[in-house]
Amino acid sequence: MSEHAPVPDGESIYDDSDTSSGRSAVRIASVAALGGFLFGYDSAVINGAVSAIETRFEVGSASLGFAVASALLGAAAGAIYAGRLADRVGRLAVMKLAAVLFFVSALGAGFAQSLWMLVVFRIVGGLGVGAASVIAPAYIAEIAPSAIRGRLGSLQQLAIVTGIFCSLLVDYLFANAAGSSRDTLWFGLEAWRWMFLAMAVPAVAYGVLSLTIPESPRYLIATHKIPEARRVLSTLLGQRNLEVRIDRIQRSLHSEKKPSMADLKGPALGLMPIVWVGILLSIFQQFVGINVIFYYSNVLWEAVGFSESDSFKITVITSVVNILTTLIAIATVDKVGRKPLLLIGSVGMTISLAVMAFVFQTADVVTVDGVATPQLGDAAGVAALIAANVFVIAFGMSWGPIVWVLLGETFPNRVRAAALALAAGAQWVANWIVTVTFPSLRDVSLGMTYGIYAVFAALSFVFVLKWVRETKGVELEDMPE
Repeated sequence: MSEHAPVPDGESIYDDSDTSSGRSAVRIASVAALGGFLFGYDSAVINGAVSAIETRFEVGSASLGFAVASALLGAAAGAIYAGRLADRVGRLAVMKLAAVLFFVSALGAGFAQSLWMLVVFRIVGGLGVGAASVIAPAYIAEIAPSAIRGRLGSLQQLAIVTGIFCSLLVDYLFANAAGSSRDTLWFGLEAWRWMFLAMAVPAVAYGVLSLTIPESPRYLIATHKIPEARRVLSTLLGQRNLEVRIDRIQRSLHSEKKPSMADLKGPALGLMPIVWVGILLSIFQQFVGINVIFYYSNVLWEAVGFSESDSFKITVITSVVNILTTLIAIATVDKVGRKPLLLIGSVGMTISLAVMAFVFQTADVVTVDGVATPQLGDAAGVAALIAANVFVIAFGMSWGPIVWVLLGETFPNRVRAAALALAAGAQWVANWIVTVTFPSLRDVSLGMTYGIYAVFAALSFVFVLKWVRETKGVELEDMPE
Protein backbone atom coordinates (compact mmCIF):
# COMPACT_ATOMS: atom_id res chain seq x y z
CA MET A 1 0.00 0.00 0.00
CA SER A 2 2.96 2.27 0.52
CA GLU A 3 4.37 4.39 -2.30
CA HIS A 4 7.71 4.74 -0.53
CA ALA A 5 10.42 2.40 0.64
CA PRO A 6 10.13 1.27 4.25
CA VAL A 7 11.82 3.47 6.80
CA PRO A 8 14.81 1.81 8.53
CA ASP A 9 14.44 1.00 12.22
CA GLY A 10 15.23 3.97 14.43
CA GLU A 11 14.69 6.55 11.68
CA SER A 12 11.88 9.02 12.21
CA ILE A 13 9.18 9.04 9.58
CA TYR A 14 8.29 12.62 10.52
CA ASP A 15 9.67 15.45 8.49
CA ASP A 16 10.92 17.28 11.57
CA SER A 17 12.92 19.65 9.39
CA ASP A 18 9.70 21.20 8.08
CA THR A 19 9.49 24.28 10.28
CA SER A 20 6.06 25.32 9.01
CA SER A 21 4.71 21.91 9.95
CA GLY A 22 6.35 22.25 13.36
CA ARG A 23 4.68 25.63 13.87
CA SER A 24 1.32 24.12 12.95
CA ALA A 25 1.82 21.37 15.51
CA VAL A 26 2.70 23.91 18.21
CA ARG A 27 -0.35 26.06 17.44
CA ILE A 28 -2.72 23.10 17.41
CA ALA A 29 -1.25 21.62 20.59
CA SER A 30 -1.58 25.01 22.30
CA VAL A 31 -5.30 25.15 21.52
CA ALA A 32 -5.78 21.59 22.79
CA ALA A 33 -3.89 22.48 25.96
CA LEU A 34 -6.47 25.18 26.75
CA GLY A 35 -8.46 22.32 28.23
CA GLY A 36 -5.61 22.03 30.72
CA PHE A 37 -5.97 25.73 31.54
CA LEU A 38 -9.62 25.20 32.45
CA PHE A 39 -8.69 22.01 34.25
CA GLY A 40 -6.25 24.03 36.41
CA TYR A 41 -8.64 26.95 36.92
CA ASP A 42 -11.59 24.78 37.90
CA SER A 43 -9.49 22.63 40.23
CA ALA A 44 -7.88 25.49 42.15
CA VAL A 45 -10.53 28.22 42.14
CA ILE A 46 -12.10 26.65 45.23
CA ASN A 47 -8.98 27.63 47.22
CA GLY A 48 -9.95 31.27 47.55
CA ALA A 49 -13.55 30.40 48.34
CA VAL A 50 -12.99 27.75 51.03
CA SER A 51 -13.23 30.10 54.04
CA ALA A 52 -16.26 31.92 52.60
CA ILE A 53 -18.06 28.66 51.79
CA GLU A 54 -17.31 27.33 55.29
CA THR A 55 -18.88 30.47 56.80
CA ARG A 56 -21.71 30.98 54.28
CA PHE A 57 -23.05 27.43 54.50
CA GLU A 58 -21.91 26.73 58.10
CA VAL A 59 -20.09 23.45 57.39
CA GLY A 60 -17.64 21.35 59.41
CA SER A 61 -14.35 19.80 58.31
CA ALA A 62 -15.88 16.64 56.82
CA SER A 63 -18.52 18.51 54.78
CA LEU A 64 -15.97 21.11 53.72
CA GLY A 65 -13.60 18.40 52.52
CA PHE A 66 -16.38 16.76 50.54
CA ALA A 67 -17.41 20.07 48.95
CA VAL A 68 -13.83 20.87 47.92
CA ALA A 69 -13.29 17.34 46.59
CA SER A 70 -16.68 17.04 44.87
CA ALA A 71 -15.33 18.21 41.51
CA LEU A 72 -12.89 15.32 41.62
CA LEU A 73 -15.72 12.78 41.66
CA GLY A 74 -16.94 14.23 38.39
CA ALA A 75 -13.36 14.33 37.12
CA ALA A 76 -12.90 10.61 37.77
CA ALA A 77 -16.12 9.78 35.89
CA GLY A 78 -15.28 12.21 33.08
CA ALA A 79 -11.81 10.72 32.67
CA ILE A 80 -13.01 7.13 32.61
CA TYR A 81 -15.70 7.73 29.98
CA ALA A 82 -13.92 10.38 27.90
CA GLY A 83 -11.61 7.85 26.26
CA ARG A 84 -14.45 5.68 25.04
CA LEU A 85 -16.40 8.72 23.91
CA ALA A 86 -13.34 10.09 22.08
CA ASP A 87 -12.96 6.80 20.21
CA ARG A 88 -16.64 6.89 19.26
CA VAL A 89 -17.23 10.53 18.27
CA GLY A 90 -13.72 11.96 17.94
CA ARG A 91 -11.28 14.01 20.01
CA LEU A 92 -12.66 17.40 18.97
CA ALA A 93 -16.23 16.54 19.96
CA VAL A 94 -15.03 15.71 23.47
CA MET A 95 -13.17 19.03 23.69
CA LYS A 96 -16.33 20.91 22.77
CA LEU A 97 -18.37 18.96 25.30
CA ALA A 98 -15.80 19.77 28.00
CA ALA A 99 -16.07 23.49 27.16
CA VAL A 100 -19.86 23.34 27.64
CA LEU A 101 -19.48 21.54 30.98
CA PHE A 102 -17.00 24.17 32.20
CA PHE A 103 -19.39 26.97 31.21
CA VAL A 104 -22.40 25.39 32.95
CA SER A 105 -20.32 24.74 36.07
CA ALA A 106 -19.10 28.35 36.21
CA LEU A 107 -22.62 29.74 36.23
CA GLY A 108 -24.12 27.08 38.48
CA ALA A 109 -21.41 27.28 41.17
CA GLY A 110 -21.38 31.07 41.05
CA PHE A 111 -25.12 31.31 41.73
CA ALA A 112 -25.38 28.32 44.11
CA GLN A 113 -27.80 28.89 46.99
CA SER A 114 -26.87 25.86 49.06
CA LEU A 115 -23.85 23.70 49.69
CA TRP A 116 -25.40 20.80 47.80
CA MET A 117 -26.18 22.97 44.77
CA LEU A 118 -22.54 24.05 44.80
CA VAL A 119 -21.48 20.39 45.01
CA VAL A 120 -23.66 19.42 42.03
CA PHE A 121 -22.24 22.11 39.76
CA ARG A 122 -18.69 21.41 40.95
CA ILE A 123 -19.27 17.80 39.87
CA VAL A 124 -20.46 19.06 36.47
CA GLY A 125 -17.25 21.06 36.15
CA GLY A 126 -15.35 17.97 37.29
CA LEU A 127 -16.76 16.03 34.34
CA GLY A 128 -15.21 18.66 32.09
CA VAL A 129 -11.92 18.49 34.01
CA GLY A 130 -11.81 14.71 33.66
CA ALA A 131 -12.56 14.85 29.95
CA ALA A 132 -9.91 17.53 29.39
CA SER A 133 -7.35 15.57 31.42
CA VAL A 134 -7.72 12.63 29.03
CA ILE A 135 -8.30 14.24 25.69
CA ALA A 136 -5.58 16.92 25.72
CA PRO A 137 -2.54 14.65 26.31
CA ALA A 138 -3.91 11.96 23.98
CA TYR A 139 -4.63 14.46 21.19
CA ILE A 140 -1.30 16.28 21.59
CA ALA A 141 0.65 13.01 21.51
CA GLU A 142 -1.23 11.99 18.37
CA ILE A 143 -0.45 15.17 16.41
CA ALA A 144 3.09 15.84 17.63
CA PRO A 145 6.38 15.03 15.81
CA SER A 146 8.42 12.67 17.99
CA ALA A 147 11.36 15.10 18.23
CA ILE A 148 9.22 17.66 20.09
CA ARG A 149 6.49 15.42 21.49
CA GLY A 150 7.74 15.77 25.07
CA ARG A 151 7.73 19.56 24.87
CA LEU A 152 4.30 19.69 23.26
CA GLY A 153 2.98 17.17 25.79
CA SER A 154 4.35 19.38 28.57
CA LEU A 155 2.13 22.22 27.28
CA GLN A 156 -0.72 20.40 29.02
CA GLN A 157 0.93 20.84 32.42
CA LEU A 158 2.00 24.40 31.58
CA ALA A 159 -1.63 25.17 30.79
CA ILE A 160 -2.75 23.49 34.02
CA VAL A 161 -0.37 25.46 36.23
CA THR A 162 -1.18 28.67 34.33
CA GLY A 163 -4.85 27.98 34.97
CA ILE A 164 -4.05 27.44 38.65
CA PHE A 165 -2.12 30.72 38.76
CA CYS A 166 -4.90 32.65 37.02
CA SER A 167 -7.59 31.23 39.32
CA LEU A 168 -5.57 32.08 42.44
CA LEU A 169 -4.77 35.55 41.08
CA VAL A 170 -8.45 36.11 40.30
CA ASP A 171 -9.31 34.87 43.80
CA TYR A 172 -6.85 37.35 45.31
CA LEU A 173 -7.98 40.30 43.17
CA PHE A 174 -11.69 39.73 43.83
CA ALA A 175 -11.18 39.18 47.57
CA ASN A 176 -8.94 42.24 47.81
CA ALA A 177 -11.40 44.40 45.86
CA ALA A 178 -14.32 43.33 48.07
CA GLY A 179 -12.38 43.42 51.35
CA SER A 180 -12.50 39.65 51.81
CA SER A 181 -13.80 36.60 49.97
CA ARG A 182 -17.01 36.81 52.07
CA ASP A 183 -17.84 40.45 51.25
CA THR A 184 -20.09 41.69 48.44
CA LEU A 185 -18.30 42.74 45.26
CA TRP A 186 -20.68 43.53 42.34
CA PHE A 187 -24.44 43.25 41.77
CA GLY A 188 -25.04 41.99 45.29
CA LEU A 189 -22.84 38.92 44.80
CA GLU A 190 -20.03 38.03 47.18
CA ALA A 191 -16.43 37.90 45.91
CA TRP A 192 -16.26 34.10 46.15
CA ARG A 193 -19.14 33.79 43.66
CA TRP A 194 -17.30 35.92 41.10
CA MET A 195 -14.32 33.59 41.43
CA PHE A 196 -16.44 30.81 39.94
CA LEU A 197 -18.29 32.99 37.43
CA ALA A 198 -15.01 34.21 35.89
CA MET A 199 -14.38 30.69 34.52
CA ALA A 200 -17.12 31.24 31.93
CA VAL A 201 -14.75 33.45 29.89
CA PRO A 202 -12.00 30.85 29.18
CA ALA A 203 -14.69 28.17 28.76
CA VAL A 204 -16.16 30.12 25.83
CA ALA A 205 -12.67 30.74 24.39
CA TYR A 206 -11.85 27.02 24.56
CA GLY A 207 -15.08 26.08 22.80
CA VAL A 208 -14.56 28.62 20.02
CA LEU A 209 -10.88 27.79 19.44
CA SER A 210 -11.60 24.04 19.32
CA LEU A 211 -13.44 24.81 16.07
CA THR A 212 -10.14 25.93 14.49
CA ILE A 213 -8.05 22.75 14.85
CA PRO A 214 -8.18 19.44 12.91
CA GLU A 215 -9.27 16.04 14.13
CA SER A 216 -6.57 13.61 15.30
CA PRO A 217 -5.13 11.74 12.28
CA ARG A 218 -5.04 8.50 14.27
CA TYR A 219 -8.76 8.78 15.00
CA LEU A 220 -9.42 9.52 11.32
CA ILE A 221 -7.42 6.45 10.24
CA ALA A 222 -9.10 4.29 12.88
CA THR A 223 -12.47 5.33 11.43
CA HIS A 224 -11.25 4.73 7.83
CA LYS A 225 -11.19 8.43 6.82
CA ILE A 226 -7.87 8.08 5.04
CA PRO A 227 -8.02 11.09 2.65
CA GLU A 228 -8.84 13.44 5.54
CA ALA A 229 -6.09 11.89 7.67
CA ARG A 230 -3.64 12.35 4.80
CA ARG A 231 -4.46 16.07 4.63
CA VAL A 232 -4.03 16.52 8.39
CA LEU A 233 -0.75 14.58 8.49
CA SER A 234 0.59 16.56 5.55
CA THR A 235 -0.17 19.83 7.34
CA LEU A 236 1.27 18.66 10.65
CA LEU A 237 4.26 16.62 9.60
CA GLY A 238 5.15 17.48 6.01
CA GLN A 239 5.17 15.20 2.95
CA ARG A 240 8.16 13.00 3.73
CA ASN A 241 7.19 9.31 3.98
CA LEU A 242 3.53 10.25 4.37
CA GLU A 243 2.15 6.98 3.02
CA VAL A 244 4.58 5.00 5.19
CA ARG A 245 3.27 6.92 8.16
CA ILE A 246 -0.33 6.09 7.32
CA ASP A 247 0.55 2.43 6.74
CA ARG A 248 2.29 2.15 10.12
CA ILE A 249 -0.63 3.77 11.94
CA GLN A 250 -3.01 1.34 10.25
CA ARG A 251 -0.88 -1.62 11.26
CA SER A 252 -0.60 -0.37 14.84
CA LEU A 253 -4.40 -0.13 14.93
CA HIS A 254 -4.65 -3.77 13.85
CA SER A 255 -7.89 -4.43 15.72
CA GLU A 256 -10.97 -3.73 13.58
CA LYS A 257 -13.32 -3.34 16.55
CA LYS A 258 -13.63 -0.19 18.59
CA PRO A 259 -11.14 -0.02 21.49
CA SER A 260 -12.67 -0.71 24.91
CA MET A 261 -11.69 -1.38 28.50
CA ALA A 262 -11.74 -5.10 27.65
CA ASP A 263 -8.64 -4.51 25.49
CA LEU A 264 -6.69 -3.65 28.64
CA LYS A 265 -6.95 -7.14 30.11
CA GLY A 266 -3.64 -8.83 30.81
CA PRO A 267 -1.69 -11.11 33.13
CA ALA A 268 -0.87 -8.55 35.83
CA LEU A 269 -3.84 -8.69 38.23
CA GLY A 270 -6.18 -8.65 35.25
CA LEU A 271 -4.53 -5.77 33.36
CA MET A 272 -1.64 -5.27 30.95
CA PRO A 273 1.54 -4.40 32.94
CA ILE A 274 1.94 -1.08 31.08
CA VAL A 275 -1.57 -0.07 32.18
CA TRP A 276 -0.58 -0.65 35.82
CA VAL A 277 2.45 1.56 35.27
CA GLY A 278 0.16 4.36 34.05
CA ILE A 279 -2.23 3.89 36.97
CA LEU A 280 0.56 3.96 39.55
CA LEU A 281 2.16 7.02 37.94
CA SER A 282 -1.18 8.77 38.39
CA ILE A 283 -1.62 7.62 41.99
CA PHE A 284 1.89 8.64 43.08
CA GLN A 285 1.46 12.02 41.39
CA GLN A 286 -1.46 12.72 43.73
CA PHE A 287 -0.43 10.88 46.91
CA VAL A 288 2.54 13.22 47.41
CA GLY A 289 -0.11 15.81 48.36
CA ILE A 290 0.54 18.44 45.71
CA ASN A 291 -3.07 19.53 45.49
CA VAL A 292 -3.23 20.24 49.20
CA ILE A 293 -0.98 23.19 48.31
CA PHE A 294 -3.38 24.44 45.64
CA TYR A 295 -6.77 23.55 47.17
CA TYR A 296 -6.13 24.37 50.83
CA SER A 297 -3.06 26.60 51.03
CA ASN A 298 -5.06 29.68 52.05
CA VAL A 299 -6.71 28.01 55.04
CA LEU A 300 -3.44 26.18 55.80
CA TRP A 301 -1.41 29.38 56.07
CA GLU A 302 -4.22 31.12 57.94
CA ALA A 303 -4.31 28.23 60.41
CA VAL A 304 -0.64 28.72 61.29
CA GLY A 305 -0.90 32.46 61.83
CA PHE A 306 -0.88 34.30 58.47
CA SER A 307 -3.65 36.80 57.60
CA GLU A 308 -6.11 36.06 54.77
CA SER A 309 -4.46 38.71 52.59
CA ASP A 310 -0.96 37.33 53.20
CA SER A 311 -2.21 33.78 52.61
CA PHE A 312 -3.59 34.83 49.22
CA LYS A 313 -0.25 36.43 48.32
CA ILE A 314 1.73 33.35 49.38
CA THR A 315 -0.53 31.13 47.29
CA VAL A 316 -0.17 33.32 44.19
CA ILE A 317 3.62 33.38 44.58
CA THR A 318 3.64 29.59 44.89
CA SER A 319 1.62 29.27 41.68
CA VAL A 320 4.13 31.49 39.85
CA VAL A 321 6.93 29.21 41.07
CA ASN A 322 4.93 26.29 39.70
CA ILE A 323 4.75 27.89 36.24
CA LEU A 324 8.48 28.71 36.13
CA THR A 325 9.50 25.19 37.10
CA THR A 326 7.16 23.70 34.49
CA LEU A 327 9.12 25.70 31.90
CA ILE A 328 12.24 23.86 33.11
CA ALA A 329 10.56 20.55 32.31
CA ILE A 330 9.51 21.76 28.86
CA ALA A 331 13.08 22.81 28.10
CA THR A 332 14.67 19.56 29.28
CA VAL A 333 12.21 16.70 28.78
CA ASP A 334 13.30 15.89 25.21
CA LYS A 335 16.99 16.27 26.09
CA VAL A 336 17.32 14.71 29.54
CA GLY A 337 14.45 12.27 29.18
CA ARG A 338 11.37 11.43 31.22
CA LYS A 339 12.78 8.98 33.76
CA PRO A 340 15.73 11.07 35.04
CA LEU A 341 13.44 14.06 35.68
CA LEU A 342 11.01 11.90 37.64
CA LEU A 343 13.81 10.51 39.80
CA ILE A 344 15.22 13.97 40.54
CA GLY A 345 11.73 15.21 41.39
CA SER A 346 11.09 12.32 43.77
CA VAL A 347 14.24 13.12 45.74
CA GLY A 348 13.38 16.81 45.98
CA MET A 349 9.79 16.12 47.04
CA THR A 350 10.85 13.61 49.70
CA ILE A 351 13.30 16.02 51.34
CA SER A 352 11.01 19.08 51.24
CA LEU A 353 7.96 17.18 52.52
CA ALA A 354 10.04 15.69 55.33
CA VAL A 355 11.13 19.22 56.34
CA MET A 356 7.51 20.40 56.38
CA ALA A 357 6.51 17.39 58.47
CA PHE A 358 9.29 18.14 60.96
CA VAL A 359 8.44 21.86 61.19
CA PHE A 360 4.73 21.25 61.83
CA GLN A 361 5.33 18.32 64.17
CA THR A 362 7.75 20.26 66.40
CA ALA A 363 5.80 23.55 66.45
CA ASP A 364 4.04 24.81 69.55
CA VAL A 365 0.39 23.78 69.52
CA VAL A 366 -2.60 25.82 70.70
CA THR A 367 -6.24 24.76 70.72
CA VAL A 368 -8.54 26.90 68.55
CA ASP A 369 -12.26 26.01 68.52
CA GLY A 370 -11.40 22.57 69.85
CA VAL A 371 -8.78 21.91 67.17
CA ALA A 372 -5.07 21.58 67.99
CA THR A 373 -3.28 24.03 65.68
CA PRO A 374 0.51 24.45 65.31
CA GLN A 375 1.76 28.00 65.73
CA LEU A 376 4.88 28.70 63.69
CA GLY A 377 7.46 31.14 64.97
CA ASP A 378 9.41 33.41 62.62
CA ALA A 379 12.12 30.87 61.82
CA ALA A 380 9.71 27.94 61.54
CA GLY A 381 7.36 29.97 59.34
CA VAL A 382 10.18 30.82 56.93
CA ALA A 383 11.33 27.18 56.91
CA ALA A 384 7.80 25.97 56.12
CA LEU A 385 7.41 28.50 53.30
CA ILE A 386 10.77 27.60 51.76
CA ALA A 387 10.08 23.86 52.04
CA ALA A 388 6.61 24.28 50.49
CA ASN A 389 8.07 26.14 47.52
CA VAL A 390 10.95 23.66 47.12
CA PHE A 391 8.28 20.94 47.04
CA VAL A 392 6.42 22.82 44.29
CA ILE A 393 9.70 23.28 42.37
CA ALA A 394 10.53 19.58 42.60
CA PHE A 395 7.02 18.59 41.53
CA GLY A 396 6.70 21.24 38.82
CA MET A 397 9.88 20.22 36.98
CA SER A 398 9.11 16.51 37.15
CA TRP A 399 5.97 14.73 38.32
CA GLY A 400 3.59 17.51 37.27
CA PRO A 401 4.33 17.64 33.52
CA ILE A 402 6.18 14.36 32.97
CA VAL A 403 3.33 12.13 34.15
CA TRP A 404 1.03 13.76 31.58
CA VAL A 405 3.67 13.32 28.88
CA LEU A 406 4.04 9.62 29.74
CA LEU A 407 0.29 9.03 29.94
CA GLY A 408 -0.10 10.56 26.48
CA GLU A 409 2.64 8.52 24.82
CA THR A 410 3.51 5.34 26.72
CA PHE A 411 0.52 3.18 25.76
CA PRO A 412 0.29 1.27 22.44
CA ASN A 413 -1.91 2.89 19.78
CA ARG A 414 -4.69 0.32 19.90
CA VAL A 415 -5.39 0.86 23.63
CA ARG A 416 -4.17 4.43 24.15
CA ALA A 417 -7.53 6.13 24.70
CA ALA A 418 -8.91 3.41 26.97
CA ALA A 419 -5.67 3.04 28.97
CA LEU A 420 -5.27 6.78 29.36
CA ALA A 421 -8.88 7.05 30.51
CA LEU A 422 -8.35 4.39 33.18
CA ALA A 423 -5.07 5.94 34.37
CA ALA A 424 -6.56 9.44 34.47
CA GLY A 425 -9.60 8.09 36.32
CA ALA A 426 -7.27 6.57 38.91
CA GLN A 427 -5.54 9.93 39.19
CA TRP A 428 -8.77 11.70 40.01
CA VAL A 429 -9.81 9.07 42.53
CA ALA A 430 -6.41 9.46 44.23
CA ASN A 431 -6.79 13.25 44.10
CA TRP A 432 -10.23 12.91 45.69
CA ILE A 433 -8.88 10.73 48.50
CA VAL A 434 -6.12 13.23 49.32
CA THR A 435 -8.44 16.23 49.07
CA VAL A 436 -11.33 14.87 51.09
CA THR A 437 -9.10 13.54 53.87
CA PHE A 438 -6.87 16.59 54.35
CA PRO A 439 -9.20 18.68 56.58
CA SER A 440 -9.66 15.78 58.99
CA LEU A 441 -5.95 14.82 58.91
CA ARG A 442 -5.07 18.48 59.47
CA ASP A 443 -7.22 18.49 62.59
CA VAL A 444 -5.28 15.47 63.92
CA SER A 445 -1.72 16.55 63.02
CA LEU A 446 -0.20 18.54 60.16
CA GLY A 447 3.17 16.96 60.91
CA MET A 448 1.74 13.46 60.50
CA THR A 449 -0.08 14.49 57.32
CA TYR A 450 3.03 15.79 55.58
CA GLY A 451 4.95 12.79 56.87
CA ILE A 452 2.52 10.52 55.00
CA TYR A 453 3.04 12.52 51.80
CA ALA A 454 6.85 12.28 52.28
CA VAL A 455 6.63 8.48 52.49
CA PHE A 456 4.74 8.33 49.17
CA ALA A 457 7.32 10.65 47.59
CA ALA A 458 10.08 8.23 48.66
CA LEU A 459 8.13 5.26 47.31
CA SER A 460 7.68 7.07 43.99
CA PHE A 461 11.47 7.04 43.53
CA VAL A 462 11.60 3.25 43.92
CA PHE A 463 8.66 2.79 41.55
CA VAL A 464 10.20 4.89 38.77
CA LEU A 465 13.60 3.27 39.19
CA LYS A 466 12.23 -0.25 38.82
CA TRP A 467 9.19 -0.06 36.56
CA VAL A 468 9.01 3.12 34.45
CA ARG A 469 10.66 2.89 31.00
CA GLU A 470 12.15 5.76 29.04
CA THR A 471 10.08 6.87 26.02
CA LYS A 472 12.24 9.75 24.76
CA GLY A 473 12.47 9.63 20.95
CA VAL A 474 10.31 6.50 20.58
CA GLU A 475 7.59 6.72 17.90
CA LEU A 476 4.05 6.11 19.15
CA GLU A 477 3.71 3.21 16.70
CA ASP A 478 6.75 1.55 18.30
CA MET A 479 5.51 1.61 21.92
CA PRO A 480 5.69 -1.99 23.17
CA GLU A 481 2.96 -3.66 25.17
